[in-house]
Order: sequence, then structure tokens, then C-alpha cells
Amino acid sequence: MRSPYRLALLALTSIAIGLAGCASPPVAATAIPPGALPGWEKDDLGGIAQALDAQCALARPPGHWARTCAMLPEPSRLRGFIEANFLAWPMQAPGDVRPGMLTGYHEPLLTGSRNRESSGQVPLYAPPAPPRDGTLLPDRAAIDAGALAATPVVAWADDPVEAFFLHVQGSGRLRLRDGSILRIGFAGHNGRPYRSIGRELIERGELDAATLDADAIKAWLRAHPGEATAVMQSNPRYVFFRVLEDVDPQQGPIGSLGVPLTTMRSIATDPARVPPGALVYLDAAPLAGDEDSHHWRRLGVAQDTGAAIRGAVRADLFAGSDSEAASIAARLRQPLAAWLLLPRGEEPRR
Repeated sequence: MRSPYRLALLALTSIAIGLAGCASPPVAATAIPPGALPGWEKDDLGGIAQALDAQCALARPPGHWARTCAMLPEPSRLRGFIEANFLAWPMQAPGDVRPGMLTGYHEPLLTGSRNRESSGQVPLYAPPAPPRDGTLLPDRAAIDAGALAATPVVAWADDPVEAFFLHVQGSGRLRLRDGSILRIGFAGHNGRPYRSIGRELIERGELDAATLDADAIKAWLRAHPGEATAVMQSNPRYVFFRVLEDVDPQQGPIGSLGVPLTTMRSIATDPARVPPGALVYLDAAPLAGDEDSHHWRRLGVAQDTGAAIRGAVRADLFAGSDSEAASIAARLRQPLAAWLLLPRGEEPRR
């Protein structure tokens, strides 16, 4: 599952370079009908019914969905249902002109094996037993040095850089030698604070904040193998994993809400500012070179969280599980305006 510690890298690096979104609570100004949202009519809402069906299948759907789920129409009538039954509340505090931020994350694909085959492979550990004396588990450097050598290993990853990024994402797919896929999910962490290695590389003068993204960090790590380990170990947090059994290969990873994430619809938000399961409309600038795209004016569903996702006008979009998703997640870091859609008669938390 995706946990509060499963982080999209761009969300983390954005903190390092001071681009975090509005930290004010969602103070309502004036609600507008969904039809008045910018680009609303161009969003086909594809995938929204799937995302809502997933959370409505929970034993206890979150918030107002406990009653709203029973009223949901067939997908072809969903737009009219939302327009008739919801209002959109601006999530920017009145008078605050700072933009929020939209970033992206994906489910990475690694290669590896269930048993160790070479010295270059790195372990993906299952959660160890907690220390009896109540102290913290070892940090990343100590674990890399063998501090948890007796802990069960879920699988062995071929590429240390991709394994590190799997820790950042929190779940992924591992292609085994026979071509089969092992789904791996977050199962805990060592309790140490997270430090962005993007920030580390900026402070070292190795990368420029203006061009920092996941691909740039990976390229630097591969080009500097003698320094890469120390840079990765500058982040003391270490994530543990579990094998996800009986997971539909066509579905996305499980988010913090407990449902499979829907590509280009599920978003990670700050649960202190956005109710879990809420509809959130996103209005973000297109990616460079993609000015005709309307991908970033779209309705999302708050089905995940992330430790770097803080503030009211802040969202991390699940881009999917393929190479295109990885490219989008690496590049997406756009100024954002957002609206919280609530049933008529309800108002945002103040």
C-alpha cells in the first residue's frame, strides 16, 4: 500500500527549493458550481467512476461518501450528478496569491530476484522486529552496512539507484527472471527523518534547483558511483516492504485510503486539509512543450497521502505504472489552483 511515507520525488525536491504550496487552511471564499470551473467541460471525467466505485466498495466509505455512494448514477450521468449535487470551494485562502503545486508520482518497475544472485544486488527488507529497548532502528547507512542482515528479505533488486527510488515511491513492481511480476508494497520504515537527496545535491552545488527532477538525480548518481552511496545515505530513512498477494495486475497500487489508485485520477493530498476520498478539481499549467494538453485541468479523488504533501493547495497525481507515467512524474511540478467539491449544504473545515 502507499503510506504517508511513500513520497513522490518531485514533491520532496520541491520542498528543498522552496516551492511548497499554500500552507493556509482551506478558508472558503465563495463556492461556485462545478460547471464554472476552468476547463470543466473539456474534462471527460474518464476514470472518475472507477475511482469512486473503489472507495464506495469499502466497508466504511470516508466522510459524506457513506451516503453519497448510494446515490451515484451510471458513469454516463456522473457529470450531471456532480453538477447538480456538489459545489466547488476555492482552496486558496482569501488574499493569498501564492500558487499551490501539482506534482506526480508513479509505480516503478524494477528487475531482480527472490534470492540473491550477485553481490551488486541490494535487499528489499521485510519489517524487522522492533528493538526491545525502545530505541530507533538503525539508519540507512547502518542498514547498508549490514545492521539488519538477519532480517528477512522480500526480494533482491538489481539496481541500487532504482531500489533507492523504490523507497521514495513506497511500492512498485519487480520483474523476475522468468518474466513474472512481483508486486511490492510499503510495510513500514525505520522511524528516522526523511531528507531529500535532491536538497543534498543542491547544497553540494552538484545540481541546479531550476532543473532538478528525478531523471537528473538518477543521472548524477549513475555518473558518480563513488559518491552515490554517500549521497543516498544522507537520507537516514529506510523503508520496509511486503509482497502484495492476489493483486489484480491491471490495477494500480493500493493508496492510503485502502483502494487501488486510478491512473490520472487518484491524488495524494494533505489529510489535515483535504478530507480523504474528496473530489478535488485541479487547474495547473501544461508541461513545457505540451501547451495543448488539458491533462492538468481535471477532477481528482483524494485517495492517498504523502509526507511531503502538505498544505491546502497541494496535490500529487498518480500518473500510472508505465514508462510514460515515469516521465510525467519526473517532470510534473506545476503551479496549481484547486477547488474542493463538497455536497451542497456542506462547507469546508475552517
